[in-house]
Amino acid sequence: MSIRHAIETDLPAIVAIYNAAIPSRMATADLEPVSVSSRLAWFQGRSPAKRPLWVIEIEGVVVGWLSFQSFYGRPAYNSTAEISIYIAPSVHRCGLGRQLLAQAIRESHHLGLNTLLGFIFAHNQPSLKLFETFGFQQWGHLPKVAELDGVERDLIIMGLRVVAKC
Repeated sequence: MSIRHAIETDLPAIVAIYNAAIPSRMATADLEPVSVSSRLAWFQGRSPAKRPLWVIEIEGVVVGWLSFQSFYGRPAYNSTAEISIYIAPSVHRCGLGRQLLAQAIRESHHLGLNTLLGFIFAHNQPSLKLFETFGFQQWGHLPKVAELDGVERDLIIMGLRVVAKC
């Protein structure tokens, strides 16, 4: 198992893992699969030094990924990033999300980050528990902001201050 910066040839695997999460209605508000071409600009917007995209591999196969996304797009929020984690269904519950999140927290100060956020559906208990395990707290609750297959869903904003201690 290894974690590394994603390269463009990883994009089909990244998209496939993302698309595999859509039918569960647990992790994304997308309702239809996305294409590799539609995610190319997103991929090219990643920066290993500021807003990386990491993949986790097992025996050379990409089985998950974590991205850092700038929060709210205004300069005053540059030290805050939203984290997204997606794991291939075949390796759910194997601790890969835990490894990615632990590395994200460890590397945050090198990325100039003081605050990490996770936007998680309230019915996605496994993800909420994962973030809570690492000290994230509920900083926001947006009731019924998403509609998934005719069901209104709440969004929870989880936050963690990661300011380096002297």
